[in-house]
Amino acid sequence: MYKKELNALKKANRFRERRVWNENLIDFASNDYLGLANSKKQLKKALKLVNKYSTHAPKASMLVNGYHPIHKRFEETLAGLNGFKEGMIVGSGFLANIALIESLVRKKDMLFIDEEYHASGMMATGLLGDRVIKFRHNDPNDLGEKLNSFSGGRKIIAVEGVYSMNGGLCKQKIFEIADEHEALMIVDEAHSSGVIGEHLLGIFEYYNITPHERHIKMGTLGKAYGSYGAYILASSHILSFLVNRGKPIIYSTAPSVIDTALALVNIEHVSKNSKKYAKRIKKRQNIIQKELNIEIKSLILPLEMPSNKATIMKQKELIEKKILVGAIRQPTVSKPILRIIPRLGSSKKQLLRLCQNLKNR
Repeated sequence: MYKKELNALKKANRFRERRVWNENLIDFASNDYLGLANSKKQLKKALKLVNKYSTHAPKASMLVNGYHPIHKRFEETLAGLNGFKEGMIVGSGFLANIALIESLVRKKDMLFIDEEYHASGMMATGLLGDRVIKFRHNDPNDLGEKLNSFSGGRKIIAVEGVYSMNGGLCKQKIFEIADEHEALMIVDEAHSSGVIGEHLLGIFEYYNITPHERHIKMGTLGKAYGSYGAYILASSHILSFLVNRGKPIIYSTAPSVIDTALALVNIEHVSKNSKKYAKRIKKRQNIIQKELNIEIKSLILPLEMPSNKATIMKQKELIEKKILVGAIRQPTVSKPILRIIPRLGSSKKQLLRLCQNLKNR
């Protein structure tokens, strides 16, 4: 029924499919920034924690009886570490963005969203009608002009701490402009939590910003924290409003208890060992700088490619050398890139080998 569309995707070198990759490939493609997805020790800790309780599955939505003690402990731990009043566990980052944007932007409000915000947030804007304004990527001046032109209800700004495809950091000036306009800020920290900041707590810590009542931090557990799920950190009244109006929160089964336990033990582990992890991250950033003359401030290295075909061919070439990187094409990005993650789960020696293979791309 959709053969024509599929053929068009194949012709444009935009066709995708699920693959179970060979485990022997050196992984420079995944978002497992700290290598925790391979830690059997952490998995055993999580299972030990879950086994203390009579139930190991949520059974229902959080508003019925699916809210588990491990969910609560996770929320309190993460909120405390990040300096927020309260936290909320959510099924996925996609659901968290849908919940935040769909529920918080009311009739007279306006959402100002970075044009390169994650697809989940952009999808949610489709529910807002004319209550959304896109501003140029990471451009404080454009944001400021657009904020000045609005005189309605609440102003809500949506940005990412580290942008998932280009690896760039949200500019500090955007936080300052948000405060000047007393705007709410939704900060997607999926790719910054566990990667930047003195204790790897993300963009707020990186800029030494103390969270206040207009700040909302959301992020995922399937990246640096080596599990699955997501979270929202905010003031008590915002989280209470989300519990009452956020459809993905109200109408979804509560998040996996086992995945939440794994995220909890991993977050506690990263907190205790943040200095060690920060040093290892810096060493990998230095290798990229020395070998490729490219400065990265996160753990995302995007390399622009001349075409979709060239991107796929380079990925295949690296796979033949037992190295896996991401081949990212439209609609995820406007121009194709090799997306490389110098994650801690792969060695420095392996990263050097990858760099040697990228010099002649």
